[in-house]
Amino acid sequence: MTEPSRQTAFNAYDAMWIYVMFDLPVDTKAKQKRAHQFRTGLLKDGFSMFQFSVYIRPCPSRENAEVHIQRVQRIVPAEGMITILLVTDKQFGQMRTFYGEKEAPPPPAPIQLELF
Repeated sequence: MTEPSRQTAFNAYDAMWIYVMFDLPVDTKAKQKRAHQFRTGLLKDGFSMFQFSVYIRPCPSRENAEVHIQRVQRIVPAEGMITILLVTDKQFGQMRTFYGEKEAPPPPAPIQLELF
Protein backbone atom coordinates (compact mmCIF):
# COMPACT_ATOMS: atom_id res chain seq x y z
CA MET A 1 0.00 0.00 0.00
CA THR A 2 1.34 3.41 -0.92
CA GLU A 3 1.36 6.37 1.38
CA PRO A 4 -1.05 9.16 0.39
CA SER A 5 0.64 12.19 -1.15
CA ARG A 6 1.14 15.06 1.21
CA GLN A 7 1.28 18.65 0.23
CA THR A 8 3.98 20.56 1.96
CA ALA A 9 2.80 23.69 3.69
CA PHE A 10 4.08 27.02 2.41
CA ASN A 11 7.02 28.16 4.49
CA ALA A 12 7.89 31.86 4.32
CA TYR A 13 11.48 30.97 5.18
CA ASP A 14 11.87 28.58 2.23
CA ALA A 15 10.37 30.81 -0.45
CA MET A 16 12.82 33.41 -1.72
CA TRP A 17 12.82 36.75 -3.53
CA ILE A 18 15.68 37.65 -5.85
CA TYR A 19 16.60 41.31 -6.17
CA VAL A 20 18.75 42.32 -9.13
CA MET A 21 20.08 45.86 -8.75
CA PHE A 22 22.22 47.40 -11.45
CA ASP A 23 23.95 50.50 -12.69
CA LEU A 24 24.80 50.15 -16.36
CA PRO A 25 26.51 52.73 -18.59
CA VAL A 26 24.31 54.19 -21.31
CA ASP A 27 26.57 56.91 -22.74
CA THR A 28 26.72 55.36 -26.22
CA LYS A 29 24.15 53.70 -28.44
CA ALA A 30 25.91 50.34 -28.09
CA LYS A 31 25.86 50.55 -24.27
CA GLN A 32 22.21 51.61 -24.31
CA LYS A 33 21.45 48.54 -26.42
CA ARG A 34 23.29 46.23 -23.99
CA ALA A 35 21.46 47.76 -21.00
CA HIS A 36 18.14 47.28 -22.82
CA GLN A 37 19.03 43.66 -23.63
CA PHE A 38 19.87 43.04 -19.97
CA ARG A 39 16.50 44.46 -18.81
CA THR A 40 14.68 42.47 -21.48
CA GLY A 41 16.48 39.31 -20.37
CA LEU A 42 15.35 39.89 -16.80
CA LEU A 43 11.74 40.34 -17.92
CA LYS A 44 11.89 37.17 -20.04
CA ASP A 45 13.05 35.25 -16.96
CA GLY A 46 10.04 36.39 -14.93
CA PHE A 47 11.47 39.41 -13.13
CA SER A 48 9.34 42.51 -12.58
CA MET A 49 10.57 46.06 -12.34
CA PHE A 50 10.42 47.18 -8.70
CA GLN A 51 12.23 50.46 -9.28
CA PHE A 52 14.01 51.74 -12.37
CA SER A 53 17.22 49.73 -11.84
CA VAL A 54 15.83 47.18 -9.38
CA TYR A 55 14.07 44.05 -10.60
CA ILE A 56 12.57 41.34 -8.38
CA ARG A 57 11.38 37.77 -8.79
CA PRO A 58 9.72 35.34 -6.38
CA CYS A 59 11.00 31.76 -6.19
CA PRO A 60 9.47 28.81 -4.31
CA SER A 61 12.85 27.65 -2.96
CA ARG A 62 16.53 28.52 -2.64
CA GLU A 63 17.35 25.88 -5.27
CA ASN A 64 14.98 27.49 -7.76
CA ALA A 65 16.43 30.91 -6.94
CA GLU A 66 19.93 29.62 -7.75
CA VAL A 67 18.72 28.58 -11.22
CA HIS A 68 17.51 32.13 -11.91
CA ILE A 69 20.64 33.71 -10.45
CA GLN A 70 22.72 31.62 -12.87
CA ARG A 71 20.53 32.85 -15.75
CA VAL A 72 21.16 36.44 -14.70
CA GLN A 73 24.91 35.79 -14.51
CA ARG A 74 24.86 34.56 -18.12
CA ILE A 75 23.40 37.87 -19.41
CA VAL A 76 25.50 40.32 -17.35
CA PRO A 77 26.98 42.98 -19.66
CA ALA A 78 30.76 43.49 -19.77
CA GLU A 79 30.49 46.94 -18.20
CA GLY A 80 28.55 48.26 -15.23
CA MET A 81 27.69 46.91 -11.80
CA ILE A 82 25.16 44.18 -11.05
CA THR A 83 24.20 43.21 -7.48
CA ILE A 84 22.01 40.22 -6.64
CA LEU A 85 20.35 39.98 -3.25
CA LEU A 86 18.39 36.99 -2.00
CA VAL A 87 15.82 37.44 0.78
CA THR A 88 13.24 35.11 2.28
CA ASP A 89 9.55 35.67 1.71
CA LYS A 90 9.29 36.40 5.44
CA GLN A 91 11.85 39.22 5.11
CA PHE A 92 10.15 40.49 1.96
CA GLY A 93 6.85 40.66 3.83
CA GLN A 94 8.42 42.88 6.47
CA MET A 95 9.59 45.44 3.91
CA ARG A 96 8.29 48.95 4.31
CA THR A 97 7.74 51.14 1.29
CA PHE A 98 7.08 54.86 1.48
CA TYR A 99 5.79 57.07 -1.29
CA GLY A 100 6.72 60.71 -1.01
CA GLU A 101 4.71 63.47 -2.56
CA LYS A 102 6.30 66.27 -4.48
CA GLU A 103 4.88 69.64 -3.69
CA ALA A 104 3.27 70.83 -6.88
CA PRO A 105 2.95 74.50 -7.70
CA PRO A 106 -0.62 75.81 -7.62
CA PRO A 107 -2.37 75.74 -10.98
CA PRO A 108 -2.38 79.03 -12.87
CA ALA A 109 -5.35 81.28 -12.29
CA PRO A 110 -8.00 80.84 -14.98
CA ILE A 111 -8.37 83.60 -17.53
CA GLN A 112 -11.64 85.38 -16.92
CA LEU A 113 -13.77 86.85 -19.64
CA GLU A 114 -15.63 90.02 -18.91
CA LEU A 115 -18.85 90.59 -20.75
CA PHE A 116 -20.50 93.98 -20.71
